[in-house]
Amino acid sequence: MKILFLTDNFPPEVNAPATRTFEHCREWVKQGAEVTVVTCYPNFPQGKVYEGYKNKFFKKEERIEGVRVIRVWTYITANEGFIKRTLDYLSFAFSSFWASLFIKTDVIVATSPQFFTTFSGYLLSVLKSKPWIFELRDLWPESIRSLTPLSSHWSLDLLEKIELFLYRKSNRVVAVTEAFKVNLMERGIDGDKIEVVTNGSNLSLFNPSVSGQEVRMRHSLQGKFVVSYIGTHGLAHRLDVFVDNLEKCAIYTDIHFLFVGTGAEKQRLVDLANKKQLKNITFMDSVPKDEIVKYWAATDVSLIPLKKDDTFKTVIPSKMFEAAAMGKPILLGVEGQAAEIISRYGCGFLFEPENFSDFFEKLLVLKTSKEQYEVCSEAGFQMARDFDRNLLANKMLHILNSVAKK
Repeated sequence: MKILFLTDNFPPEVNAPATRTFEHCREWVKQGAEVTVVTCYPNFPQGKVYEGYKNKFFKKEERIEGVRVIRVWTYITANEGFIKRTLDYLSFAFSSFWASLFIKTDVIVATSPQFFTTFSGYLLSVLKSKPWIFELRDLWPESIRSLTPLSSHWSLDLLEKIELFLYRKSNRVVAVTEAFKVNLMERGIDGDKIEVVTNGSNLSLFNPSVSGQEVRMRHSLQGKFVVSYIGTHGLAHRLDVFVDNLEKCAIYTDIHFLFVGTGAEKQRLVDLANKKQLKNITFMDSVPKDEIVKYWAATDVSLIPLKKDDTFKTVIPSKMFEAAAMGKPILLGVEGQAAEIISRYGCGFLFEPENFSDFFEKLLVLKTSKEQYEVCSEAGFQMARDFDRNLLANKMLHILNSVAKK
């Protein structure tokens, strides 16, 4: 089976969408599929093309672990600002459409969160007379409403109408959470066409036998109880709540916070920490995927927060599965389905989103109770096995096969 996959995030980018897409495509190739990925030049989230790449009109790359990769020109901007980001998304939809016109395929997959990519998938489906899958990774533009003063703007109403149109026109919707499926059904989308394939754990990469001593020595973390946030530093994560309160932790001189990643809020967070002259936090830029595992290994507890908003009750942060696979207890400040998973497995504690006092109380439990820490760690290993990325990739491949045959 030939699969054409449209995505604006792909390695060497290391965010969750890029990782999910690559790990799925790699597994599909192992199962005998021919996979072509059409993507842009790596630039997320700073909006700067990575070293070694140029934002050219069209480029075929060497196959990456059997996956054929084609990169196209886009309007590149940082991951901030509604208008600029929309222009970025529209340019990729246009470029990916033209680049894909002459690619032979049996089925087309177009992935959100921005659905202009999926609009390209829909048009290609019409012209090629091939089925297409809408992979739903985020309820966009609904998520924008919770992060912008444009929450009631007419443009978002129009975008939501287009969004619903695309769900209806797709041959199948593959959502990453059950909550997304429920949301679509409540808005009139036929539940029979919606499948759920969650994010999961790459057990071959995130191996608890990896040592974190090198990272600890490099950042002077020996003897510290390290609380790590590893991921995008964006508006949705409300990391300022933690940086603004870290001085309250100063009496515990062995607790240290490690923030790894970049994003729209990164510089503001660094400036805030400098203004407060905080000594118990270290900021690191994004690191390659094979290096991230060393930072997880150097971690004692994983911090995973999101803004307190009903929109984020449908989200399951992918970093949950990375932390679990490394046996790191999770402190989750997210309500909804993610909280249900953590509670079901018992691999961490929940705290009220944006509530630092609640977070710190739960942190001290994990720091002071070796027994509770080990219970959470072992539960994480079980969760990771149940959400094995390869099993989930094969589940999605079965869906693609069934759609292509019809």
